[in-house]
Amino acid sequence: MPRFLEVRRHSARAKPGPHLSREGVALARKLGEGLGPFALVVTSSKPRAVETAVAMGFAVDREIEELSELGRGVEEEVDWDAGFAAFAKVLPSQGATAQFAARLAGLWARLVEEVPEGGTVLVVTHGGIVEAGALGCLPASPIAERGSCCGFCEGVRLSWEHGRWTAATFLEVPRP
Repeated sequence: MPRFLEVRRHSARAKPGPHLSREGVALARKLGEGLGPFALVVTSSKPRAVETAVAMGFAVDREIEELSELGRGVEEEVDWDAGFAAFAKVLPSQGATAQFAARLAGLWARLVEEVPEGGTVLVVTHGGIVEAGALGCLPASPIAERGSCCGFCEGVRLSWEHGRWTAATFLEVPRP
């Protein structure tokens, strides 16, 4: 039976502040009504990621610093908001972005291995990290062709079976 990893970008924040806006809380609450259950909930250490998970209705089990920032040198190769296709284009160079994507794929594999078969992990992180990690897991997935980046609370659902990633689905959030 497969395990699943659902990776979401945080909700809208009140820039330049670190916290969610009222609209961001409302979006996360509405989305959370249809999500779960999750065997493990992990976020970046930034307040907007933690607040998104809580607004969705889930207690945070773990905060991981590595989910808080793009890896060193990534932004020199690709803009965080350039979309899946832009990340996919630079991965074959084996530069900083490819190395970061591989580290995320390894981290996500360890997380999904922590839950029982049929279980799901929720990860709430940031734009660019969702795209890099998903492509690190499944570089030839159809999501590699998506030109856009993840909007607020959007992300990917990855399937894990027999010790490997087997499928990726883009998770859209309907906009009013």
